[in-house]
Amino acid sequence: MTNTINGILDSEVMLVIGSNTTETHPIIGLRMLEAVKNGAKLIVADPRRIPLCDSAELWLQQRPGTDGALINAMCHVILRDGLESRKYIEERCENFEAFRESVADCTPEWAEKITNVSAADIERAARIFAGAERAGIYYTMGITQHTSGTDNVCSLANLALITGNLGKAGAGLNPLRGQNNVQGASDMGCNPTFFPGYQRCDNEEARQKFAGLWGVELSDRPGLVATEMPDAILDGRIAGMWIMGENPILSDPNSDHVRRALEKLEILVVQDIFLTETAELADVVLPAASFAEKEGTFTNTERRVQRVRRAVPPPGEARDDLSIINMVAARMLATGHGHSVSTDPVFHTVPPLAPEVFAEITTCWPAMAGMSYERLEKEPLTWPCPAPDHPGTPILHVDGFPRGRALLSAITWQGPDELPDSEYPLVLTTGRVLYQYHTGTMTRRSRVLEDAAPGPYVEMNPDDAAAAGIQDGDQVRASSRRGSIVLPVRVTERIQRGLVFIPFHYREAAANLLTNDALDPHCKIAEAKVCAVKIEKPVTEPTPIEL
Repeated sequence: MTNTINGILDSEVMLVIGSNTTETHPIIGLRMLEAVKNGAKLIVADPRRIPLCDSAELWLQQRPGTDGALINAMCHVILRDGLESRKYIEERCENFEAFRESVADCTPEWAEKITNVSAADIERAARIFAGAERAGIYYTMGITQHTSGTDNVCSLANLALITGNLGKAGAGLNPLRGQNNVQGASDMGCNPTFFPGYQRCDNEEARQKFAGLWGVELSDRPGLVATEMPDAILDGRIAGMWIMGENPILSDPNSDHVRRALEKLEILVVQDIFLTETAELADVVLPAASFAEKEGTFTNTERRVQRVRRAVPPPGEARDDLSIINMVAARMLATGHGHSVSTDPVFHTVPPLAPEVFAEITTCWPAMAGMSYERLEKEPLTWPCPAPDHPGTPILHVDGFPRGRALLSAITWQGPDELPDSEYPLVLTTGRVLYQYHTGTMTRRSRVLEDAAPGPYVEMNPDDAAAAGIQDGDQVRASSRRGSIVLPVRVTERIQRGLVFIPFHYREAAANLLTNDALDPHCKIAEAKVCAVKIEKPVTEPTPIEL
C-alpha cells in the first residue's frame, strides 16, 4: 500500500475493484464501512454483488476480465471533461501525451459494449472519483490474476496519477496483501528477479554488494517464477523442489497439471505446520512452527514492520523456519554438498538467529537502515525508515517518486485468454469466503469456522439455472477444458447471467482443477479469475441390482 489502513478514514472517495474486502480483509473492510458512515463515497467494481455493494454509492458490475477497459474509459471521461489534476501531471508525471492518445478512443460507449456497465455509470464513477480531493484505490487478486494483470495495475496507477491521488493522506494506490507476511516475503527477495529490497539481480552493483555480503558468487540471471515451474519440471529442467508454507495442489490454477509435475520430481521437500495436500506428495516433510511459536518480524500490507514474539514452544519436533534452514545448510556444508555462505568460520558452528538476520537486512537495504530490534520492541515502523532517528514513512511519494517523474502508461486493453463458447458457455471466477482462509489448511481445522462454511458450492444466476434445468441445491458437475468437479449449486441474483462463482478453499471440490494457468507476459501471474466452464447435472451410473 502507498497509504495506511487507518488512513482509509481520511478518504472522501474509495474505489474498490477486484476485492471482496469485507470477506477477504475484514479489518480493512470495517475501516471502509466506517469511512462511509463518516460521509465517504464508495464505488465498488465487481462482477458479483459482494457485501460492500450494500454500502456503495455506485456498483459497477463489469464482466470478468474487462477491468482495464473500465478504467481506461474512466480516464477518458476525466480527460475529456477537464477533470484531471493538470498541475500534478505537469509537475510530477511524464509520458502524458502518449497516455492521452491511448485512451482517446476508450469512450464510455466503447467500454459499455465490453464491460456491460452502462456508459452513464462509467461517467458517473469518473466524476465522483475525480471530484474528490482525497480518493483511494483498493484492489486485490480480482485485478491481478489475469493475463492482463500488469496492465490492470498500470491502468489503476494512471487513474491515481491523473487525479493527483498519490502522495497524500486518504488517497493512494493500495493493493491489499493476501496473507500476513506476503509484503515481508516480497521485501526480502522471495522473487526470482530481486535480491532483498527490490534490488535487481541483473544490476551489477547490487549483485556485487550481495556477493560480498554473503561471500559467494551470485548469478545475474533471473530465475523462474512459481507459475513457470510445473512446465519446467515436466520438461526436465527442475529435479527437486523445497516448498515452504504453500499448498499449490489446491491454490495453483490448473492444479491437476501441478500435481503431475510434483509427482515427477526426483525429490519434493515440504515445510509446513500441517500435513497439507501438497505435503502428502512429499518425499520429506519438515514440520514447521506457527507464527506464535517463533521469533522474528512480519511486514503487513501497509509496509509496517512488526515484532513477532514466541508465545509458546513449537510442538514435538517442529522448528521455526530459520532453524530448519540453518540445520539443512549446516548438514550440506558438513557433507561437502554446498558452498560456504560466509567467510567467517564461526557461521559453521553458530548459525544466525532472527535478530542477526534482521541486522543484516538493515545493512543491505536503505529503506530499513534505520530499524532495529530495539526500536521495534517499542513500536512498529513503516518503511522507508532510512535512519535511526527517522519515524518511518506511512505515506509514500509525498515529496516525489524514486524514478523522478511518475510514468503514465499507454495501455491497450486485451481480453481474457479463454472466452466462453458453445461447449463451455459460462465464465467461472473464484474467490474466498469470510469463514475460510486460502486452502483451509488452518481454518478447516476449526469446528466453529467449519460449521459456518462447511463445504463447496457454485453460485449461478437464476436465468442460467433455469435454462439448464437446474434448481437451487442440486448437485451439479462443473467442467472446464482442464477438469471437472461435483458440488451443490446456489441459485442467486447476486451473480450476473453468464457467470458462476466457486470458492477455492475446498479440497473435495477444488475450484483450481478448473481454472486457467495462462500467464501474464510481464509478471507471469496466472489467469485464475476467468475461464470458460459448463454446469450440468452429473450423470449418475445406475445402481447394480443385487441377485
